[in-house]
Amino acid sequence: MALVVINIFKGINSQLRICSLLLVACSFFFACKTVKKVEQIQEAITKKDTAQVVVIKETPVVDSAAIVADIMSKVAKNKIDFTTFNAKIKVDYEGAEKNDNYTVYLSMKKDSVIIIRVKGSFLGISAEGLQLKINKDSLILVRKVGEKYVMNRSISYLQEVTEIPFDFATLQDMLIGNPVFMSNNLISYKNSNTQLLVVMVGELFKHLINLDKTDNRVLYSKLYDVDVQRNRTCDITFSNYQPLGNYLFAANRKISMAEKSKLDISLDFKEFTLNDPLKYNFDPPKNYKRK
Repeated sequence: MALVVINIFKGINSQLRICSLLLVACSFFFACKTVKKVEQIQEAITKKDTAQVVVIKETPVVDSAAIVADIMSKVAKNKIDFTTFNAKIKVDYEGAEKNDNYTVYLSMKKDSVIIIRVKGSFLGISAEGLQLKINKDSLILVRKVGEKYVMNRSISYLQEVTEIPFDFATLQDMLIGNPVFMSNNLISYKNSNTQLLVVMVGELFKHLINLDKTDNRVLYSKLYDVDVQRNRTCDITFSNYQPLGNYLFAANRKISMAEKSKLDISLDFKEFTLNDPLKYNFDPPKNYKRK
């Protein structure tokens, strides 16, 4: 994640960089680390679990297609479908040199718009009065305190600073807490009495995911770059699941990222509603300076 921070904080106005990082932080995906052997990953995370590990590629008798279909159906069952989503999120940030906390107000309309408002400070810079509006092809930043201005950027800016080729739908899934970067290329799994641990490999990322077998909730996710030249890792823990319409929603998320230094972010969703009118919105003031 340090690489993401560096990319965000060079070459463009700091206020836009702040909002871009907040957007990615409130999602739950940031970065990854050099891939270790699957067996080492499983041993480190579930070393006390004596359940047998089945390596699909090395066990021809296992119906791997059926296993993949069953696991993916479990994940799909809990994917939150929505028309609109509103949330108030308390964010705690702990980096190598700076700790901060702030409040993010979020409104989304599926396949249409993402609205973010920020209250507090971030990395020692006041984020009061910052608003960010994102649609499928562009983003608009408005600063309403101090030097008032409006900034316009292409949606590709977020892809550039995060070095992740996500689309608008993936971004919305990340914000609401749906699993992303899933793959049908399942290379191993571990089935215990209470949890299902799965390792899958996609084009960009190796993804280790832990599911609660009772209701198929995602408990833990670990992401690595497939590219062994990268040296990043991201661990995400989901907890405090609460009802949200017909779904379960992880109201607490702990994110730990490491590259050359470590970054920890805690997301505490204080308020969240599904399919209500958008609570937060804005139109760029016409009399503000453009940047």
